Amino acid sequence: MKIDWNRKYTTIAVYTILVVIASLLCYHILHNFSSYQSALKRLVGVLLPVIYGFSIAFILNPVVRVFEKKALPKLSKGKLPPKWNKGISVLLTYVVAFLLIGIFLWVVVPQVTASVAGIISNISDYLIRVSNWLNLFFEKLPKDAIFQQTLDRINELTHTILEAFYNWLSASLPMVLDATKHFTTGITNLILGVIISIYFLFGKERFIAQIKKVLYAIFPSDFVKKLVDVTHASNRIFSGFIYGKLLDSLIIGILCFLGMSLFQMPMAMLVSVIVGVTNVIPYFGPFIGAIPSALIVFLIDPIQAFWFLVFVICLQQFDGNILGPRILGDSIGMPAFWVIFSILLFGGYFGVLGMFVGVPTFAVIYSLFKIWTEEKLKKKNLPVDTKSYASKEHPLL
Repeated sequence: MKIDWNRKYTTIAVYTILVVIASLLCYHILHNFSSYQSALKRLVGVLLPVIYGFSIAFILNPVVRVFEKKALPKLSKGKLPPKWNKGISVLLTYVVAFLLIGIFLWVVVPQVTASVAGIISNISDYLIRVSNWLNLFFEKLPKDAIFQQTLDRINELTHTILEAFYNWLSASLPMVLDATKHFTTGITNLILGVIISIYFLFGKERFIAQIKKVLYAIFPSDFVKKLVDVTHASNRIFSGFIYGKLLDSLIIGILCFLGMSLFQMPMAMLVSVIVGVTNVIPYFGPFIGAIPSALIVFLIDPIQAFWFLVFVICLQQFDGNILGPRILGDSIGMPAFWVIFSILLFGGYFGVLGMFVGVPTFAVIYSLFKIWTEEKLKKKNLPVDTKSYASKEHPLL
């Protein structure tokens, strides 16, 4: 007997059954959430080399495309066979990547390690020196009673902050050692990830074609076309933001090192690495990096710490108003409020990594919702621009 799916009550019954099944499934997942969470962690642990491989391939793919589509065809005048062109492009990409990593390990890491070791070994001397400097500074100020009470409170607060910073440094050392241990144990996954990334870069066209083949076999053609368009838009947003932000942070880190070296500020390499790394986080990154950096400089030379803050503020203004917009452009494509919202939301759940990845992720969600809204408005013959929905009493600025 053939079921008439167009009948009203049959459709309602099918939807009811699906809703009941989905509700039971959600209840079972929520009731056994810890089991599902541990199973998910175990699955992620098993697939970690694949995740590493995909991430490495995603980062290196633009470099491969430059060699494959521009550099090698010009050098070979288009006479290089496609397989050789692909193979040499991937090889040159990894040569460049390993050279950059080698330079970083040779130049940056030893200086950063020496700076951290110096701070940890001399932290007590630094605190005594800063305390003496603060006492001399406060002694030179007026001795008015009310003013003196305020100064005493500021002095106590400063010592409390320095003590908390010292405790944080002391507590961070075991964490650094533990992270080093985990890095050492995870080096096998990283090596496997590099190998898998090579396979990804060699066979990305085949992988993409196979995925589209399966999608066209399962879903309607119009749906798959929209899905492909969304995937391309998501890739554009992700790649534009990640590559732009990494390049922007690299330039800021280099400028910070050059500026600190020029003004002979202490711990130039360590501070520049902190400023550059934290700069990848929009809005909050400059503050996250500037505060501990200023404290590090303050421990060694309190006067230089003031000029360092002035220098960092000027550097971040240059980044926010000139360098950042020129590099990133409109790759995010959403208002500043939603950028801050995505940082707080994803950062709260996934930490520092969530603060970085959350912005392009939410930008994709924002873009999809915008497309969906505009399609619905067009079907109703309504305008799609936001200005049309603002009132005369409250016009858009």
